[in-house]
Amino acid sequence: MTDAPVASVLVPGPAVTGPILRLTEPLSFWGGVDPVTGRITDIRHPEHGQCVAGTILLVPETRGSSSSSSIMLELIRAGAAPAALVLDRVDAILVLGILVAREMGLAHPPAYRLPRAAMAEIAGIAALDRQGRITCLDALPEHPT
Repeated sequence: MTDAPVASVLVPGPAVTGPILRLTEPLSFWGGVDPVTGRITDIRHPEHGQCVAGTILLVPETRGSSSSSSIMLELIRAGAAPAALVLDRVDAILVLGILVAREMGLAHPPAYRLPRAAMAEIAGIAALDRQGRITCLDALPEHPT
């Protein structure tokens, strides 16, 4: 296990563990992510076809659309949202979707801010606690049956 820097909390939420999905280029959630499945649908995006659902989504930068908040809210309602959202450049519109979900009483992913350089240290599977501490893991922990 290795520790990465601590991310700043933007929207608090539960501690999460999951696979890391680091976007390598900016993404517009409006038209770039299927709000029902969580799949990246922008055919020009390097991560096209990958799914954000259940991931710790590292987003160095977004391509804005004022409709990104509605896509995030639909992802949350559909159960296809990331487990956590980690941004370098804070996209207030995207985070607004999480805040609306919280106000509606929906389970929502926490959101954090972490500089892009620190994101480069994070890979594979990670645990993210409520204070923003990120621990890279060798594998997902096993759940007792």
